[in-house]
Amino acid sequence: MSQYETVFILNPVLSEDQIKETVKKYEDILVSNGAKMISKEDWGLKKLAYAIQHKKSGFYHLFEYQVSGEAINPLEVEFRRDERVMRYLTVKLDKHAIAWAEKRRNRNKQKA
Repeated sequence: MSQYETVFILNPVLSEDQIKETVKKYEDILVSNGAKMISKEDWGLKKLAYAIQHKKSGFYHLFEYQVSGEAINPLEVEFRRDERVMRYLTVKLDKHAIAWAEKRRNRNKQKA
């Protein structure tokens, strides 16, 4: 099992309930495909560097998880089908990225 990180941007016109529902949907897809969730982060509403679908902002979310590579494709197919998702990026983490992600998580825990 490899470790992955997925960042996705949700449409800014969604209500808080719709955002929670969407995030839960993608978490459920990962878990049903055998993923072990390590961390979930809600980065909130952020301004985009350039307009996407005529929108200048979006709700950012980050998932960090361990899973076999075959489980990534169903997740990305759902991202492409869902009009609430404006952009997404999935990255396989190497040992250096895993160490950096752990430092980031620890730093975020200390702030909270």
